[in-house]
Amino acid sequence: MKFIAKLVRKFGNNTFLSLAVRNYRLYFIGQAVSLSGHWMQTVARSWLVLQVSGSGTAVGGVVAMEFLPILIFGTMGGVLVDRFPKHKILLISQAAAGIIALALGVLVFFEIAELWMIYAFALGHGFVRVIDNPTRQTFILEMVGKERLANAISLYSGEVNLARVVGPAIGGALIATVGIAFCFILNGLSYSVVLFTLFAMHKNEFHKTPLVERARGQVVAGLRYAASSPVLLNTLILLAVMGMFTYEWNVSLPMLARFTFGGDAGSYATLMSSMGVGAVIGGLFSANRRKTSPRALVIAAAFLGGAMILTALSPTFFWAVFGMAIVGFFSVNFSSLANVILQLESAPAMRGRIMALWTVAFLGTTPIGGPIIGWLGEHAGGRWGLGVGGVAALVAAAIGALTLPKEEFEKIPEAVETRSEEASLKIELKE
Repeated sequence: MKFIAKLVRKFGNNTFLSLAVRNYRLYFIGQAVSLSGHWMQTVARSWLVLQVSGSGTAVGGVVAMEFLPILIFGTMGGVLVDRFPKHKILLISQAAAGIIALALGVLVFFEIAELWMIYAFALGHGFVRVIDNPTRQTFILEMVGKERLANAISLYSGEVNLARVVGPAIGGALIATVGIAFCFILNGLSYSVVLFTLFAMHKNEFHKTPLVERARGQVVAGLRYAASSPVLLNTLILLAVMGMFTYEWNVSLPMLARFTFGGDAGSYATLMSSMGVGAVIGGLFSANRRKTSPRALVIAAAFLGGAMILTALSPTFFWAVFGMAIVGFFSVNFSSLANVILQLESAPAMRGRIMALWTVAFLGTTPIGGPIIGWLGEHAGGRWGLGVGGVAALVAAAIGALTLPKEEFEKIPEAVETRSEEASLKIELKE
């Protein structure tokens, strides 16, 4: 019994290592509330669009509208993240996201929301995410330091997907009882918890990255820096392929629930929640991992693709729910591994821009892939959207197997020079 107790304590200490950091613990608590609200709104918005339009293509369109600003302006957002304090950026971006959610909730409550309005609010939220997403990713490093980064990202990924369980379940219940508007309103209010935790942090405990001074050519410098590293470049290519077609569950799952299995909002929420359960387990598994390698990234992509294809072929709704749990497990392993690889492989002064490219590759490609997956689901059948995403993951795994190093990360050089026509930036690496 003592041996078992010792193993349990060791697992707990390794798995929840980053929660010993006060600032990260506060952040983790605030995000638990806000992320649940986000996934609640995600279910509500997709279902609202289906109610208003009856079109799977429209669902893909509204998702694409949210990520269009990321595709176009994502690299510029990374420059701002490198220039300004991340804590202050988050205070502004999180407040803006809350206001947008509350405004849409009011329109839905008074039954005056039209499809173009939903598109407009999705676009506004997308502009917030241009800066918010890379800031949140790099802010984790400032809270916990390099040694605990992998653990903190894995725990955060698990939390995101635990919210994927809680949020859709609450959203489905709210839609069935008090109405869809309250999903947006409660999500808007949830951002107040995030703001409270951000204000409560001890700024003197941050592992601050030196801010980059404003200069011409910084966007181009970030692109050239990413292209100069095979690990960074090829990881971003994998993310782009899978972000475009694989991680389109906000589009593929509503159609699988409604068009394939004849379900309702509760069916969609069940699929999302099942995926979240698997992802939470995957996040805990990933948080306990002591080593990270490109080989593990390739394996996660391959298993994710296989799981999605098998789920798309499910003969009954029960097996689809079971399959989505497996999809969730491998999806969080892939995303957290890619995140850690990019952050550890990038120079401190370039980290904001590299994580902005992560956002562009992983989320900004949705305006391309979302409508395609939506069109396939609407015209070829609900299974096709999920199945094509699985094939894309297998293609990405094959690309990674051919291009990424098999064992160790490529070493970061002592200094990297990036040039534009009007500026030269030399980054001395201090790690």
